[in-house]
Amino acid sequence: MVEAEGHLIDSQLMNAMFDTVVRHDAAFDVLEFRIGRTNDEPSFVSMRVTSKTPAALTEVLEELVSLGCRVANPENAHIVPADRDGCAPEDFYSTTNHQTSVRLDGRWVLVDRQRMDAVIVVEDGRASCRKLREIHAGDAIVCGIRGIKIVPEFQPRDRLGFAFMSNEISSERRVEVGVARIAGMMRAAREAGERIAFVAGPVVVHTGGGTYFCDLIRHGYVDVLLAGNALAVHDVEQALYGTSLGVDMESGRAIEGGHRHHMRAINAIYRAGGLRKAVASGVLTSGVMYECIRRNVDYVLAGSIRADGPLPDTVMNLVDAQDRYTASLHGVKLVLVLSTMLHGIGVGNMLPAWVRLVCVDINPAVVTKLADRGSSQTIGIVTDVGLFLRQLASALHD
Repeated sequence: MVEAEGHLIDSQLMNAMFDTVVRHDAAFDVLEFRIGRTNDEPSFVSMRVTSKTPAALTEVLEELVSLGCRVANPENAHIVPADRDGCAPEDFYSTTNHQTSVRLDGRWVLVDRQRMDAVIVVEDGRASCRKLREIHAGDAIVCGIRGIKIVPEFQPRDRLGFAFMSNEISSERRVEVGVARIAGMMRAAREAGERIAFVAGPVVVHTGGGTYFCDLIRHGYVDVLLAGNALAVHDVEQALYGTSLGVDMESGRAIEGGHRHHMRAINAIYRAGGLRKAVASGVLTSGVMYECIRRNVDYVLAGSIRADGPLPDTVMNLVDAQDRYTASLHGVKLVLVLSTMLHGIGVGNMLPAWVRLVCVDINPAVVTKLADRGSSQTIGIVTDVGLFLRQLASALHD
């Protein structure tokens, strides 16, 4: 028997639970259902779930727990010690990005560092999420699904006026309306002292959005910048040569020999000893990275196999880059992903569901993919990122 409590109807969780049972060729019998009588009052459901085999029942129950159900007659969480570094027991519980609690010694304990695709480790009466590589032999790992309670984020009908863009990704929305509301979110976050992070791809520079992004940095709307090597390289190229990928940013024409500019930009930063020294010595006097360094914005550049150079500041060790991203996101309440699918999905995996996530991309499939990966809090705007940044900077000045 399983139970669930919360905004089951507005968030469409009830339908998701029933669909899950049916999809697994199992059956449900609703024993009790109480609907919330007001907008704020939660609903409650209790139902018996049956399946043809114990293994099939376990499979459907695991998915129901991830939707916010809990096994009735709660037991303490089943804990098994890890037998070696970097490995969890076979039936370890794999986390979601929703608020999670585990039952320890008869009481519910909230899990710290909530994120998806992690394990729960119990230590000194506390529970926290850890990645597999962070496990050490002897760590107490939560296994199975008993003694676990998830509270999915409430999806109201009109979440800050964004319901019209939730779950439907379309290029036919009025960009101005979305931009105005995002600007409102950013103002509110700054006034509340909340941190705002941007995850940006090199398209920000290619589309001419770098100028407006610099404006956001100067006005205190960027606390964290997470990007790849390419954003910084092409930003420096524009600052030093006025081109991006060899294309003149003023005329839009390819410059003869301009294809070498990004390599010359990398060489200039190497000669200076890195981005910070390039700013200090006067080699770099404008651009996104220049503004970040001058305004003490926390930035992390994560490299890849495609990275030219890379720049001395780029973190090429993948594990180190992931850890740096995670640390930089601590305390962030609003994240904007600008035309970078892989970095955007990576950051989405690191965030708890209550951190607001805005994804801007000219390709609607990128926005959809981020939401499909489990970041259900994603708000999507399908447009050119340069146009978006120009309108956003304008809206924040109004």
